[in-house]
Amino acid sequence: MSHEVTVPLLPCSSLDDTVAFYQVLGFAPTYRQRRPHPYAALRREDLHLHFFEMAGFDPAASYGSCLVLTRDIAALHGAFAAGMRAAYGKVLVTGIPRMTRPRARSNAAGVSGFSVIDPGGNWIRVVQHSDTEAPAPAPAGRLARALANAVVLADSKGDARQAARILDGALARAEPGDDPMGLVEALVYRAELALVLQDPAAAGELLARAGRVPLSPPDAGRAATAFETAADLTAALP
Repeated sequence: MSHEVTVPLLPCSSLDDTVAFYQVLGFAPTYRQRRPHPYAALRREDLHLHFFEMAGFDPAASYGSCLVLTRDIAALHGAFAAGMRAAYGKVLVTGIPRMTRPRARSNAAGVSGFSVIDPGGNWIRVVQHSDTEAPAPAPAGRLARALANAVVLADSKGDARQAARILDGALARAEPGDDPMGLVEALVYRAELALVLQDPAAAGELLARAGRVPLSPPDAGRAATAFETAADLTAALP
């Protein structure tokens, strides 16, 4: 048979908070009940997510997760980010809920992905999907390799502290062959990790350092995405 559909069913501590958050991302409730069990269904185009409420549930201890395959990861992330800016005045990058940026994942053959961590602590892992997409080349240069390893730890496994240690080791020593754009990307991502680890002072210092990296016009163009991320992180500073 064909045309079967699988719908993730995920836990949360509050249906009200969960539904409100997903409405910010452009989802619409399609079903909701309070009895006999609190339950809600949400839909955004072809993306369906269902949730059930659990008394005493701790979002920080959640193992809830699902994969979302999309053919236009930049557009979907952009729509989610626009919704957050409209509702909260910024992209949520720390705490629960929050959202990461699209980045190539070395543990997924270089395929780009980002994660939404919702109010229930569920990780909605969005992955670029293409029938013809070739694996991305392996990261070149020590900063790029350190960044790739940090992304796997923090964005895929949720271990921001170990990811920060990896980047701190790489950033502590400069080498003549370091790519200036790679330095900017590493500093900006380390600033994002600092916010996740609730160290806004360090995040501000890292963002300022990224802004002082001398860049040629071509390098500045390549670093445009990193500076867009830096602007979102600056908006998130207290």
